[in-house]
Amino acid sequence: MNTTSLSWNPATDLAAMWHYAFMRHGFEAGTIIAIVAGAIGYFVVLRQSAFAAHALSHAGFAGAAGAVLLGLPAMAGLLAFTIGGGIIMAILGPRAANRDVHIGTVLAFMLGLGLLFLSLYHGYATEAYSILFGDILGVSYSGVVMTLVIALVLLALVVAIYRPLLLSCLDEEIAEARGLPVFWLSIAFMVLVAVATSIAVQVVGVLLIFALMVTPAAIAQRIARRPAQGMAISILIALGATWFGLIMSFYCPWPPSFFITTVTFVIYICVRIGQAVR
Repeated sequence: MNTTSLSWNPATDLAAMWHYAFMRHGFEAGTIIAIVAGAIGYFVVLRQSAFAAHALSHAGFAGAAGAVLLGLPAMAGLLAFTIGGGIIMAILGPRAANRDVHIGTVLAFMLGLGLLFLSLYHGYATEAYSILFGDILGVSYSGVVMTLVIALVLLALVVAIYRPLLLSCLDEEIAEARGLPVFWLSIAFMVLVAVATSIAVQVVGVLLIFALMVTPAAIAQRIARRPAQGMAISILIALGATWFGLIMSFYCPWPPSFFITTVTFVIYICVRIGQAVR
């Protein structure tokens, strides 16, 4: 990204990066997205719905391709398809026992649609292809504002349904026995994951969504003793990985998503090794 090399003075390095608007916007959007991904990702891991997050990211790519075909913003198609796909998955697979089968079915259909949309488009779908690997350094000021608004809504909803959502993620049968609307909680959860996935692909892309939505939460689940503590750890790991990726991409000709995935993977391996040794 930049021919400037890292110095021994972090303040100087930060000032050099902050001089560029694209870096400021990248840090702003990356910070917002990392907080959302870390928080909602914890419920994804707790509910054992990592495959759902993966499927929704691919559904989002199909929506982005369709939006580009129609001359609409890629983010509009991304949100429409992830939310629609999330609702369909929740309706088809309300029980964990057969949930993966229904998610896989929806994923295959969405991938087929994405392929159709790309084949019908005769131009160069740069915006749609960038969703595959992320383009956090291409986020504009308006994109940061939109991301912030969406994030605040998502976090407010998480706070509002925190306790019933937590119980339904831990044990659906007990939650149902206590009179909680498990079916509607499942739909609400999938919508939350869908929207969070849509904004997270700006950082790591469709193909690497696990780096922010799943891996930090998987690490947190192994070392935290309480759900709130686990969510906090998940957010901190996602933040640290995102900031590190942005800093390194400024001084190296490699994308931020590479560094983000590497950091989260290394931490996960270290945690697993540490637990095995103990």
